[in-house]
Amino acid sequence: MGNIRITKLFSFETGHALYGYDGKCKNVHGHSYKLSVTVFGQPIKDNTHVKFGMVIDFTDLKKIVKEEIVDVFDHATVFNKNTPHVELAKELQDRGHNVLLVDYQPTSEMMVIDFAEKIKMRLPKSIELHSLKLQETESSYAEWYASEN
Repeated sequence: MGNIRITKLFSFETGHALYGYDGKCKNVHGHSYKLSVTVFGQPIKDNTHVKFGMVIDFTDLKKIVKEEIVDVFDHATVFNKNTPHVELAKELQDRGHNVLLVDYQPTSEMMVIDFAEKIKMRLPKSIELHSLKLQETESSYAEWYASEN
């Protein structure tokens, strides 16, 4: 048996603003993100194993991505903590809003890099992260491939 890739799709709603940007995205706005997570490995060969024939149980992959990404970012507003947006973030937090302050400009490109690191840390040793695709709009997305990083 060889390596097999499996993919699970996720969706979440997140707001953000790009400080210093020269277009409309400098304003606080949101997206309905779609995240495709592809991992690879060999299916379990032990026919007495409860997960026989699986690379990873989709439920186990779902748990990792939900805990690390979806549950954290869904219905949150993300700001770069190294910008004046921290003042707005504090105001929103004081009013009970879910705000995330990150070390990067919250673009799809930087978010997908962050997501890859978080997911890789949680995968079983026999499973590797192959790629991520973070779709921000119907026609715009960022991709991360392990082979290129």
